[in-house]
Amino acid sequence: MKTKLLSSNKLVLAVVCIALLLILLDIFMAFFISPLVRGARLSEPVIIVGQMVANKLLFSQKIFYLHVPVALSSFIALLFTAVFSIRYLIKRDPLDDMRAYSCTEIALVFVLATMASGILWTRFEWGSWWVWEPRLTTYFILTLMVLAYFVLRLNIEDADREASFAAVFGILAFINVPISFFVTRIVPSSIHPVIFRTDSGLSSSMLIPFIAGMIGCLLLSFVLYKLRISLKKSDFELQQVKEEFESLYKKRLKEKRVVGDK
Repeated sequence: MKTKLLSSNKLVLAVVCIALLLILLDIFMAFFISPLVRGARLSEPVIIVGQMVANKLLFSQKIFYLHVPVALSSFIALLFTAVFSIRYLIKRDPLDDMRAYSCTEIALVFVLATMASGILWTRFEWGSWWVWEPRLTTYFILTLMVLAYFVLRLNIEDADREASFAAVFGILAFINVPISFFVTRIVPSSIHPVIFRTDSGLSSSMLIPFIAGMIGCLLLSFVLYKLRISLKKSDFELQQVKEEFESLYKKRLKEKRVVGDK
C-alpha cells in the first residue's frame, strides 16, 4: 500500500512538472519567438528592425496564447461537472457528487484565470477594462454561475438536498458554455476575435506554443482534479468512520443505561 502511494505521488509530481514546463514553454515562445499579429493599418509605413511595417503590431495579442488554453480548460471542466451531475441524479452515488464538485472547483480556477487574462487584453487592445460585448457578457454570466454554485452548496445543510440542487445547477451552468463559445459566430455585432476559424492558418511558431499551453493546462487541471478527489474521498471516509463511532458509542451508552435500570 505504501509503495503504491509513493508511486502515485511520483506520477502526480511528474505530471505537474510536465504541465508547468509546457505552460512556461507556451509563455516563452509567445513573447520571444511568435511573431506579432498585424492590426489596423498605419497612416504611413514605418521601419522596424530594417523592415517596413504598414500595420500596427499587436503585442497584446500574445496574451491569447495563454488566455485561450485556460478558457478552453474552464469549458472542459464544466463539461465534466455536467456529466458527473447527470450521473449523480441518475445513480445517486456520492462519488459522482464529489467528482462534479471537484470539477467545478477546477473550473473556478481556470474561469478566474480567463477573466484576469481577458481583462488585461481588453485594456491593452480596446483601451477599456471592460466592454459589454456578447462574448465578455456571456462569460461573465458563466463566472457568476460558477461562483453561485459554491454559494448554493454552502447554504444547504442537508447533504442529499445539497448534492441534488448542486447537480441541477451544475448542468444549468454548463448550458452557458456553448452559448459563450459560439456567440461570436452567432451575433454579428460581437467585436471579440473569433479564435478557431477555417482560415486561421497559424504558422508553426504560433501553433506550437498554443498547443503546448493547451496540453499543459489540461494536464494541470487533471492533476488538480485527482488531488481534490483524493482529499474529498479521505474526508468522506473519515466522516463515515466518525458517524459509525458515534453510532456505536450511543448504542453502548444506551445498553449501559438499560443494564443500570435493571
